[in-house]
Amino acid sequence: MITITPYTEEHKLQWDTYVEAHSRSTLFHLTSWKKVVEQSFGHKAYYLMAIGENPQLESCKRYPASNIQHPASSNQTVVGILPLFRIKSFLFGHYLVSVPFAELGGVLADDQKVEKRLLEKAIEIAQEIQCDYLELRNKKEISNLYTKSLYFNFKREIFQDLDENLKAIPRKARRMVRQGIKFGCISETGHQCFHDFYDIMALNYHKLGTPIFPRKFFKTFLQVFGNNAQILLIRNKDKIPIAAVLFFFFKDQVIPYYAGSDFEYRRLAPNDFMYWELMRHACEKEYKWFDFGRSKIDTGSYHFKRHWGFEPVPLAYQYHLVKAKELPNLSPANPKYKKKIELWRKLPLSLTKLLGPPIARYLA
Repeated sequence: MITITPYTEEHKLQWDTYVEAHSRSTLFHLTSWKKVVEQSFGHKAYYLMAIGENPQLESCKRYPASNIQHPASSNQTVVGILPLFRIKSFLFGHYLVSVPFAELGGVLADDQKVEKRLLEKAIEIAQEIQCDYLELRNKKEISNLYTKSLYFNFKREIFQDLDENLKAIPRKARRMVRQGIKFGCISETGHQCFHDFYDIMALNYHKLGTPIFPRKFFKTFLQVFGNNAQILLIRNKDKIPIAAVLFFFFKDQVIPYYAGSDFEYRRLAPNDFMYWELMRHACEKEYKWFDFGRSKIDTGSYHFKRHWGFEPVPLAYQYHLVKAKELPNLSPANPKYKKKIELWRKLPLSLTKLLGPPIARYLA
Protein backbone atom coordinates (compact mmCIF):
# COMPACT_ATOMS: atom_id res chain seq x y z
CA MET A 1 0.00 0.00 0.00
CA ILE A 2 1.25 3.46 -0.94
CA THR A 3 0.42 6.54 1.14
CA ILE A 4 0.97 10.09 -0.13
CA THR A 5 1.81 12.45 2.71
CA PRO A 6 2.85 16.12 2.89
CA TYR A 7 6.49 16.83 3.70
CA THR A 8 7.30 18.50 7.03
CA GLU A 9 10.64 19.64 8.39
CA GLU A 10 10.98 16.55 10.56
CA HIS A 11 11.25 14.53 7.33
CA LYS A 12 14.26 16.47 6.01
CA LEU A 13 16.73 13.63 6.59
CA GLN A 14 14.50 11.03 4.94
CA TRP A 15 13.81 13.28 1.96
CA ASP A 16 17.43 14.25 1.29
CA THR A 17 18.70 10.72 1.84
CA TYR A 18 16.24 9.50 -0.77
CA VAL A 19 17.42 12.20 -3.19
CA GLU A 20 21.09 11.34 -2.63
CA ALA A 21 20.38 7.65 -3.30
CA HIS A 22 18.17 8.01 -6.37
CA SER A 23 19.86 7.57 -9.75
CA ARG A 24 17.79 10.31 -11.45
CA SER A 25 17.91 12.90 -8.69
CA THR A 26 19.11 16.46 -9.17
CA LEU A 27 20.43 19.28 -7.04
CA PHE A 28 16.99 20.88 -7.34
CA HIS A 29 15.23 18.03 -5.51
CA LEU A 30 17.13 18.72 -2.27
CA THR A 31 15.34 20.43 0.61
CA SER A 32 18.09 23.07 0.48
CA TRP A 33 16.56 24.36 -2.77
CA LYS A 34 13.18 24.54 -1.05
CA LYS A 35 14.69 26.53 1.80
CA VAL A 36 16.32 29.04 -0.55
CA VAL A 37 13.07 29.69 -2.46
CA GLU A 38 11.03 30.05 0.73
CA GLN A 39 13.50 32.35 2.48
CA SER A 40 14.12 34.48 -0.63
CA PHE A 41 10.59 34.85 -2.00
CA GLY A 42 8.04 33.31 0.36
CA HIS A 43 6.39 31.13 -2.28
CA LYS A 44 4.26 28.31 -0.86
CA ALA A 45 5.61 24.76 -1.11
CA TYR A 46 3.57 21.58 -1.61
CA TYR A 47 6.21 18.88 -1.17
CA LEU A 48 4.82 15.34 -1.41
CA MET A 49 6.24 12.04 -0.15
CA ALA A 50 5.14 8.54 -1.14
CA ILE A 51 5.42 5.96 1.65
CA GLY A 52 5.16 2.26 1.00
CA GLU A 53 6.38 -1.22 1.82
CA ASN A 54 9.11 -2.32 -0.55
CA PRO A 55 11.35 -4.86 1.17
CA GLN A 56 12.75 -6.09 -2.17
CA LEU A 57 14.79 -2.92 -2.68
CA GLU A 58 18.05 -2.77 -0.77
CA SER A 59 17.91 1.02 -1.13
CA CYS A 60 14.90 1.18 1.18
CA LYS A 61 17.15 0.46 4.14
CA ARG A 62 18.87 3.77 3.51
CA TYR A 63 15.84 6.00 3.92
CA PRO A 64 13.43 4.56 6.51
CA ALA A 65 10.23 6.50 7.09
CA SER A 66 10.44 6.19 10.85
CA ASN A 67 9.35 9.76 11.56
CA ILE A 68 6.34 9.77 9.27
CA GLN A 69 3.11 9.90 11.23
CA HIS A 70 0.67 7.34 9.82
CA PRO A 71 -0.26 3.73 10.57
CA ALA A 72 2.79 1.85 9.40
CA SER A 73 4.76 -1.30 9.84
CA SER A 74 8.46 -1.16 10.59
CA ASN A 75 9.50 -1.75 6.98
CA GLN A 76 7.70 1.29 5.53
CA THR A 77 10.00 3.50 3.55
CA VAL A 78 10.13 6.54 1.30
CA VAL A 79 9.44 5.22 -2.20
CA GLY A 80 8.94 8.52 -4.03
CA ILE A 81 8.93 12.31 -3.76
CA LEU A 82 7.58 15.29 -5.68
CA PRO A 83 8.65 18.86 -4.84
CA LEU A 84 6.13 21.55 -5.85
CA PHE A 85 5.83 25.31 -5.45
CA ARG A 86 2.88 27.60 -6.04
CA ILE A 87 3.69 30.75 -8.01
CA LYS A 88 1.00 33.41 -8.27
CA SER A 89 1.46 36.80 -9.90
CA PHE A 90 -0.49 39.34 -11.91
CA LEU A 91 2.16 39.44 -14.65
CA PHE A 92 2.98 35.76 -15.13
CA GLY A 93 -0.05 33.86 -13.95
CA HIS A 94 -0.85 31.27 -11.30
CA TYR A 95 0.73 27.83 -11.48
CA LEU A 96 2.29 24.88 -9.66
CA VAL A 97 5.84 24.06 -10.73
CA SER A 98 8.45 21.45 -9.94
CA VAL A 99 10.81 23.15 -9.35
CA PRO A 100 10.97 26.98 -9.59
CA PHE A 101 14.19 28.82 -10.50
CA ALA A 102 15.56 25.41 -11.50
CA GLU A 103 16.45 23.54 -14.63
CA LEU A 104 14.82 20.31 -13.51
CA GLY A 105 12.46 18.82 -10.95
CA GLY A 106 9.54 16.45 -11.28
CA VAL A 107 8.82 13.09 -9.69
CA LEU A 108 11.45 10.78 -8.24
CA ALA A 109 10.01 7.34 -7.59
CA ASP A 110 10.95 3.70 -7.21
CA ASP A 111 8.58 2.65 -10.00
CA GLN A 112 5.85 3.89 -12.35
CA LYS A 113 3.08 2.98 -9.92
CA VAL A 114 4.48 5.36 -7.30
CA GLU A 115 5.14 7.99 -9.97
CA LYS A 116 1.49 7.79 -11.05
CA ARG A 117 0.20 8.23 -7.49
CA LEU A 118 2.36 11.31 -6.88
CA LEU A 119 1.32 12.85 -10.19
CA GLU A 120 -2.35 12.23 -9.41
CA LYS A 121 -1.95 14.02 -6.08
CA ALA A 122 -0.22 16.96 -7.74
CA ILE A 123 -3.06 17.28 -10.27
CA GLU A 124 -5.56 17.11 -7.40
CA ILE A 125 -3.80 20.02 -5.65
CA ALA A 126 -3.68 22.03 -8.90
CA GLN A 127 -7.42 21.58 -9.32
CA GLU A 128 -8.15 22.42 -5.68
CA ILE A 129 -6.30 25.73 -5.82
CA GLN A 130 -7.65 26.41 -9.33
CA CYS A 131 -4.33 27.46 -10.79
CA ASP A 132 -3.73 27.83 -14.52
CA TYR A 133 -1.56 24.75 -14.92
CA LEU A 134 0.86 22.28 -13.37
CA GLU A 135 4.40 22.25 -14.78
CA LEU A 136 6.92 19.43 -14.28
CA ARG A 137 10.48 20.01 -15.43
CA ASN A 138 11.40 16.46 -16.35
CA LYS A 139 14.43 14.87 -17.92
CA LYS A 140 12.23 12.38 -19.75
CA GLU A 141 8.56 12.37 -20.65
CA ILE A 142 5.79 11.06 -18.43
CA SER A 143 2.75 9.79 -20.31
CA ASN A 144 -0.59 11.64 -20.41
CA LEU A 145 0.92 15.11 -20.08
CA TYR A 146 1.45 17.86 -22.66
CA THR A 147 5.14 18.23 -23.54
CA LYS A 148 7.04 21.30 -24.70
CA SER A 149 10.50 20.94 -26.24
CA LEU A 150 12.29 24.20 -25.54
CA TYR A 151 15.31 23.47 -23.35
CA PHE A 152 18.34 21.25 -23.81
CA ASN A 153 20.86 20.06 -21.22
CA PHE A 154 24.62 19.93 -21.81
CA LYS A 155 26.73 17.54 -19.78
CA ARG A 156 30.15 15.93 -20.26
CA GLU A 157 32.58 13.75 -18.36
CA ILE A 158 35.56 15.39 -16.66
CA PHE A 159 38.74 13.43 -17.36
CA GLN A 160 41.27 12.79 -14.61
CA ASP A 161 44.08 14.33 -16.65
CA LEU A 162 43.92 18.14 -16.97
CA ASP A 163 45.54 18.22 -20.42
CA GLU A 164 43.04 15.67 -21.67
CA ASN A 165 40.21 18.02 -20.65
CA LEU A 166 41.79 20.89 -22.54
CA LYS A 167 42.29 18.76 -25.65
CA ALA A 168 38.62 17.68 -25.49
CA ILE A 169 37.58 21.32 -26.06
CA PRO A 170 37.23 21.99 -29.83
CA ARG A 171 40.04 23.99 -31.38
CA LYS A 172 38.24 27.36 -31.73
CA ALA A 173 36.98 27.33 -28.13
CA ARG A 174 40.38 26.15 -26.91
CA ARG A 175 41.96 29.13 -28.67
CA MET A 176 39.59 31.44 -26.76
CA VAL A 177 40.63 29.83 -23.45
CA ARG A 178 44.24 30.56 -24.33
CA GLN A 179 43.23 34.09 -25.25
CA GLY A 180 42.18 34.68 -21.64
CA ILE A 181 45.44 33.20 -20.39
CA LYS A 182 47.47 35.30 -22.86
CA PHE A 183 45.86 38.54 -21.67
CA GLY A 184 46.62 37.76 -18.03
CA CYS A 185 43.18 36.86 -16.72
CA ILE A 186 43.14 35.29 -13.26
CA SER A 187 40.51 33.47 -11.21
CA GLU A 188 39.49 33.57 -7.56
CA THR A 189 37.06 31.22 -5.81
CA GLY A 190 35.07 31.75 -2.63
CA HIS A 191 32.09 33.42 -0.97
CA GLN A 192 34.14 36.60 -0.54
CA CYS A 193 33.57 37.25 -4.28
CA PHE A 194 29.84 37.78 -3.77
CA HIS A 195 29.61 41.55 -4.23
CA ASP A 196 31.63 41.55 -7.46
CA PHE A 197 29.56 38.58 -8.66
CA TYR A 198 26.28 40.41 -8.07
CA ASP A 199 27.45 43.59 -9.82
CA ILE A 200 28.43 41.54 -12.88
CA MET A 201 25.13 39.66 -12.83
CA ALA A 202 23.13 42.90 -12.62
CA LEU A 203 25.09 44.32 -15.56
CA ASN A 204 24.56 41.14 -17.58
CA TYR A 205 20.83 40.89 -16.84
CA HIS A 206 20.40 44.55 -17.82
CA LYS A 207 22.06 43.87 -21.17
CA LEU A 208 19.73 40.92 -21.74
CA GLY A 209 16.67 42.98 -20.81
CA THR A 210 15.84 40.73 -17.86
CA PRO A 211 15.02 41.84 -14.28
CA ILE A 212 17.79 40.92 -11.84
CA PHE A 213 17.10 38.73 -8.81
CA PRO A 214 17.57 40.33 -5.37
CA ARG A 215 20.93 40.02 -3.65
CA LYS A 216 19.22 37.97 -0.95
CA PHE A 217 18.43 35.18 -3.42
CA PHE A 218 22.05 34.55 -4.38
CA LYS A 219 23.29 35.19 -0.85
CA THR A 220 20.88 32.60 0.53
CA PHE A 221 22.26 29.97 -1.84
CA LEU A 222 25.69 30.48 -0.29
CA GLN A 223 24.30 30.38 3.25
CA VAL A 224 22.09 27.31 2.80
CA PHE A 225 24.35 25.19 0.59
CA GLY A 226 27.56 26.18 2.38
CA ASN A 227 30.67 24.78 0.70
CA ASN A 228 28.52 23.07 -1.94
CA ALA A 229 27.78 26.50 -3.44
CA GLN A 230 30.69 28.65 -4.53
CA ILE A 231 31.53 31.67 -6.64
CA LEU A 232 34.32 31.78 -9.20
CA LEU A 233 35.38 35.30 -10.18
CA ILE A 234 37.53 36.30 -13.17
CA ARG A 235 39.66 39.44 -13.14
CA ASN A 236 41.73 40.98 -15.89
CA LYS A 237 45.41 41.85 -15.45
CA ASP A 238 44.39 45.15 -13.81
CA LYS A 239 42.38 43.20 -11.19
CA ILE A 240 39.04 44.46 -12.56
CA PRO A 241 36.20 41.89 -12.19
CA ILE A 242 35.05 40.88 -15.69
CA ALA A 243 33.12 37.59 -15.25
CA ALA A 244 31.69 35.43 -12.50
CA VAL A 245 29.69 32.25 -11.95
CA LEU A 246 27.80 30.83 -8.97
CA PHE A 247 28.21 27.06 -9.16
CA PHE A 248 27.21 23.99 -7.17
CA PHE A 249 28.69 20.63 -6.24
CA PHE A 250 26.18 17.76 -6.21
CA LYS A 251 27.18 14.10 -5.95
CA ASP A 252 29.99 13.72 -8.54
CA GLN A 253 29.02 16.81 -10.56
CA VAL A 254 30.03 20.44 -10.77
CA ILE A 255 27.15 22.63 -11.95
CA PRO A 256 27.73 26.23 -13.13
CA TYR A 257 24.32 27.85 -12.78
CA TYR A 258 24.23 31.65 -12.57
CA ALA A 259 26.90 33.28 -14.72
CA GLY A 260 27.64 36.56 -16.44
CA SER A 261 30.40 38.71 -17.86
CA ASP A 262 31.10 42.35 -18.66
CA PHE A 263 30.58 42.73 -22.42
CA GLU A 264 33.13 45.54 -22.49
CA TYR A 265 35.91 42.97 -21.99
CA ARG A 266 34.71 40.40 -24.53
CA ARG A 267 38.03 40.53 -26.44
CA LEU A 268 39.63 38.83 -23.42
CA ALA A 269 37.27 35.84 -23.84
CA PRO A 270 36.26 35.95 -20.15
CA ASN A 271 33.50 33.32 -20.47
CA ASP A 272 35.74 30.72 -22.10
CA PHE A 273 38.48 31.35 -19.57
CA MET A 274 35.99 31.23 -16.69
CA TYR A 275 34.50 27.87 -17.64
CA TRP A 276 37.94 26.42 -18.23
CA GLU A 277 39.03 27.56 -14.78
CA LEU A 278 35.92 25.94 -13.30
CA MET A 279 36.58 22.70 -15.17
CA ARG A 280 40.18 22.77 -13.98
CA HIS A 281 38.99 23.38 -10.42
CA ALA A 282 36.54 20.45 -10.64
CA CYS A 283 39.20 18.18 -12.15
CA GLU A 284 41.61 18.90 -9.31
CA LYS A 285 38.85 18.07 -6.81
CA GLU A 286 38.18 14.80 -8.72
CA TYR A 287 34.60 15.51 -9.78
CA LYS A 288 33.44 13.35 -12.69
CA TRP A 289 30.85 15.40 -14.55
CA PHE A 290 30.61 18.97 -15.79
CA ASP A 291 26.91 19.83 -16.04
CA PHE A 292 26.67 22.94 -18.21
CA GLY A 293 22.96 23.26 -17.45
CA ARG A 294 20.08 24.14 -19.75
CA SER A 295 19.82 26.46 -22.72
CA LYS A 296 16.96 27.32 -25.03
CA ILE A 297 17.41 25.95 -28.53
CA ASP A 298 19.15 28.24 -31.01
CA THR A 299 20.21 30.85 -28.43
CA GLY A 300 23.69 32.25 -27.86
CA SER A 301 24.31 30.06 -24.80
CA TYR A 302 23.06 26.99 -26.71
CA HIS A 303 25.63 27.53 -29.47
CA PHE A 304 28.38 28.47 -26.98
CA LYS A 305 28.02 25.12 -25.23
CA ARG A 306 27.97 23.22 -28.51
CA HIS A 307 31.17 24.99 -29.55
CA TRP A 308 32.70 23.69 -26.33
CA GLY A 309 32.04 20.15 -27.52
CA PHE A 310 28.93 19.45 -25.42
CA GLU A 311 26.06 17.61 -27.08
CA PRO A 312 22.50 18.91 -26.45
CA VAL A 313 20.08 16.50 -24.80
CA PRO A 314 16.39 17.52 -24.91
CA LEU A 315 14.51 18.10 -21.67
CA ALA A 316 10.80 17.34 -21.33
CA TYR A 317 8.92 20.22 -19.72
CA GLN A 318 5.43 18.83 -19.22
CA TYR A 319 2.07 20.30 -18.33
CA HIS A 320 -1.38 19.48 -17.01
CA LEU A 321 -3.74 22.33 -17.88
CA VAL A 322 -6.36 23.38 -15.32
CA LYS A 323 -7.70 26.84 -16.16
CA ALA A 324 -5.27 27.55 -19.00
CA LYS A 325 -6.47 26.80 -22.55
CA GLU A 326 -3.00 26.48 -24.08
CA LEU A 327 0.57 25.75 -23.03
CA PRO A 328 2.25 28.68 -21.28
CA ASN A 329 5.05 30.62 -22.95
CA LEU A 330 6.98 32.73 -20.43
CA SER A 331 10.17 32.62 -22.50
CA PRO A 332 11.88 35.95 -23.30
CA ALA A 333 11.78 34.75 -26.91
CA ASN A 334 7.99 35.17 -26.84
CA PRO A 335 7.22 38.12 -29.21
CA LYS A 336 4.82 39.68 -26.69
CA TYR A 337 7.78 40.40 -24.39
CA LYS A 338 9.96 41.99 -27.12
CA LYS A 339 9.00 45.62 -26.45
CA LYS A 340 9.25 45.16 -22.68
CA ILE A 341 12.77 43.74 -23.05
CA GLU A 342 13.83 46.63 -25.28
CA LEU A 343 12.44 49.14 -22.77
CA TRP A 344 14.22 47.43 -19.87
CA ARG A 345 17.56 47.67 -21.69
CA LYS A 346 17.09 51.43 -22.03
CA LEU A 347 16.54 51.98 -18.30
CA PRO A 348 19.53 53.11 -16.18
CA LEU A 349 21.35 50.17 -14.61
CA SER A 350 20.86 51.63 -11.12
CA LEU A 351 17.10 51.77 -11.66
CA THR A 352 16.91 48.15 -12.84
CA LYS A 353 18.61 47.08 -9.61
CA LEU A 354 15.69 48.65 -7.73
CA LEU A 355 12.84 47.64 -10.02
CA GLY A 356 14.12 44.21 -10.99
CA PRO A 357 13.93 42.14 -7.77
CA PRO A 358 10.16 42.56 -7.13
CA ILE A 359 9.49 41.33 -10.68
CA ALA A 360 12.16 38.61 -10.78
CA ARG A 361 10.68 36.80 -7.76
CA TYR A 362 7.97 35.54 -10.13
CA LEU A 363 10.34 34.60 -12.99
CA ALA A 364 10.45 31.01 -11.87
